[in-house]
Amino acid sequence: QVRLVESGGGSVQAGGSLRLSCALSGDVDRAVAMGWFRQTPVKEREGVAAVYYVSGRTYYTDSVKGRFTISQENGKNDLHLQMNSLKPEDTAGYYCAAATGSFFGGAWNVTNPYNYWGQGTQVTVSL
Repeated sequence: QVRLVESGGGSVQAGGSLRLSCALSGDVDRAVAMGWFRQTPVKEREGVAAVYYVSGRTYYTDSVKGRFTISQENGKNDLHLQMNSLKPEDTAGYYCAAATGSFFGGAWNVTNPYNYWGQGTQVTVSL
């Protein structure tokens, strides 16, 4: 069992920054990959960024490349998403997720490989 708790969401003006955090507990050593996803009431949950521990590779969706950075602290216990130059279209609920089973880098941005999810934290970006 892996437990995830997100924090760091809030309201910010366009161009501003936020840093999301995800605290992991439980069987964190089982995690082979971690990801950040976001969802709005009108859009399906989409992958924003991920890290695959086996290869050390990170992944980003095109719309956040150069603006967002996924990182870890304390081994696998803390996951962060630094979000800079925020835009109104970044407004969403943000969720961290952990994959403990099979993971294929080419499918980093689909929800299936991730079997543990946090409750989410809201990010609102205004003009």
